[in-house]
Amino acid sequence: MIGLVIVDDHPVVRDGLRGMFAGDDRFTVLGEAGDGREALAVIDAVGPDVVLLDLRMPVMDGVSTIRELKARKPAIRVLVLTTYDTDSDVLPAIRAGATGYLLKDTPREDLFRAVLAAHRGESVLSPAVAGRLMGELRSPAKEPLSQRELEVLTLISRGCTNRETAGRLFISEATVKTHLLHAYTKLGVRDRASAVAAAFEQGLLRRD
Repeated sequence: MIGLVIVDDHPVVRDGLRGMFAGDDRFTVLGEAGDGREALAVIDAVGPDVVLLDLRMPVMDGVSTIRELKARKPAIRVLVLTTYDTDSDVLPAIRAGATGYLLKDTPREDLFRAVLAAHRGESVLSPAVAGRLMGELRSPAKEPLSQRELEVLTLISRGCTNRETAGRLFISEATVKTHLLHAYTKLGVRDRASAVAAAFEQGLLRRD
């Protein structure tokens, strides 16, 4: 029997999943939680085989929870079950260590099979998510940021304006804008905030 913990900030969703798995003797629901921080405490207490995890939750989001859980208990499988299938949701979850990624419209039997597969250590992806990952793999490798572009983004991330950045780096404001535009292209974003967020997400910048 596979022990499960269900993590979702919506009680109705947790109730529905618990009732679904309660009707199948291959599974037992050991606990549930409404946010990532609570989930880690429950998981420590009951030691499940598989965690069904939503991504967007209060207190501690799904990706942060996956990272923390994999650092503490790498043998536990995490199966993301969410309504979101954008690149900004899928890729960080997979990189953090999720065994699988399913959407909440997954049919019951497919969900059961996914949990069984995750328990065996097999990767399980919904068709939409698999398509996104394949597209990412097939896309041309992105050119890395230059040292100067990283320096500009570092100062921008600390709240510097273009003028202040130019002054600190002894370059013109026009050159700062050019470096930013090049960084946008390489990171696949359209504005300063998104560029900084993407750089942090990819480990190019570090929080002080």
